[in-house]
Amino acid sequence: MSVSCGLECVLCVGCLRWAWKRLTYVGAYDSENWPLAAPDDFEPVPRICQIIMAIYEDDISKPKFAPPGLGYDDIRSDCVHKLATYAHVKTDCPPYIVYADRQRNEVVLAVRGLNLVRNADYKVLMDNKLGQQMFDGGYVHYGLLKAAQFILEKETDTLRDLLRQQGPGCTLVFAGHSLGSGIAALMTILVVNNLKAFDDIPRSHIRCYALAPARCVSLNLAVKYADVIYSIVLQDDFLPRTPTPLEYIFGSVFCLPCLIFLVCLRDTFKQDNKRFKDPRRLYAPGRIYHIVERKFCSCARYPPEVRTAIPVEGRFEHIVLSCSTTSDHALVWIERESIKALELMKKNENATTPPAQQKMSKLHSFEEEHKSALERAKSLDVPHAIDISEEENHEDVCPAPFSDTHSETISEPDSAERTSWHELVDKLFTRDEDGKLIVNRDMVGKEVAVE
Repeated sequence: MSVSCGLECVLCVGCLRWAWKRLTYVGAYDSENWPLAAPDDFEPVPRICQIIMAIYEDDISKPKFAPPGLGYDDIRSDCVHKLATYAHVKTDCPPYIVYADRQRNEVVLAVRGLNLVRNADYKVLMDNKLGQQMFDGGYVHYGLLKAAQFILEKETDTLRDLLRQQGPGCTLVFAGHSLGSGIAALMTILVVNNLKAFDDIPRSHIRCYALAPARCVSLNLAVKYADVIYSIVLQDDFLPRTPTPLEYIFGSVFCLPCLIFLVCLRDTFKQDNKRFKDPRRLYAPGRIYHIVERKFCSCARYPPEVRTAIPVEGRFEHIVLSCSTTSDHALVWIERESIKALELMKKNENATTPPAQQKMSKLHSFEEEHKSALERAKSLDVPHAIDISEEENHEDVCPAPFSDTHSETISEPDSAERTSWHELVDKLFTRDEDGKLIVNRDMVGKEVAVE
């Protein structure tokens, strides 16, 4: 009897300890040791939010969903080159916009988020029946990769022409929210692996902004492309923290709180080293920018601050049980808080302006941070992680600036027929006897010209 009572006491204490740790965990803990972001790096985020919001409008000059009190001040209707609606994309991908900003010398392709009342968007999420697609030495979401291929098949010529019209130094930007963030990130990976399709644009002139990012790439790819993909997370947003496959999350949207709680309970008892060793586990892509606006035991919003890092372990692995877990996923809140955060960052920078040499060392430290993250992934035995020594040796052989040193593409003579994006992906993997897709290692380190 006493033994039974002792076991019950231990079980009660264990449950109380778990409940205390989970209920008192806030989103601010994920980035509490990260450095503050620089305003120059975060400056495009509010404008990117408005470009994505413009996809929801029939006419930007007569907006229906504009940010309250702000409108589309940074978005000009004459810069909208193309607005693809559901009539154009049908069931292949969400609507998107091509925006040519001549003032800032950039071309933006932005994809909207999930439409909860349209089955076509769910089709993209559910198209993962073969498991996560192996691609570029890692794993990605199969349905999102197909959507990324579809958009690039249609818009490669358009983007290349706009880049030529803008002239040298133009930046090619991909952006997306929620479901669209995963598509934008995978488009970025495809383009970085095929720079010839865009007249050999430098890798430094390619950028992706993934707002409320979906977990769409394996850990090695999340770290590998941290120099070109920026993920923006608002406080307690559930999507970057939920390791459950996307098709299960949005398939259970009406009982989402129950699902989040069960995932939280399951991950409490899963060790970190097992997570790292799982090559099919997907993560939010690239460098993380975390907008923090609430602290422990507070419901009110404080002046937001932005912290950034390229985390390997601790990449938003803990579900936050709060009343803002789903509202922090909304694009309108991300846009509003990013504006406040940027204003505070500029104000603080003007108060203590650093010398030019310190600014250069900051840019240098970003490169060093990326290299350190790659080394950290290798030391943790993350599957398919890049060996930094091999990366540097390959750069010595191929002096092209910012080229992807681990592209799994194939080189062809200049006179050869150009390959489509869909054919390119077919070259990167083969099928085994069971019909599963596996990477074709013979294609590593080569390039292909894509039309």
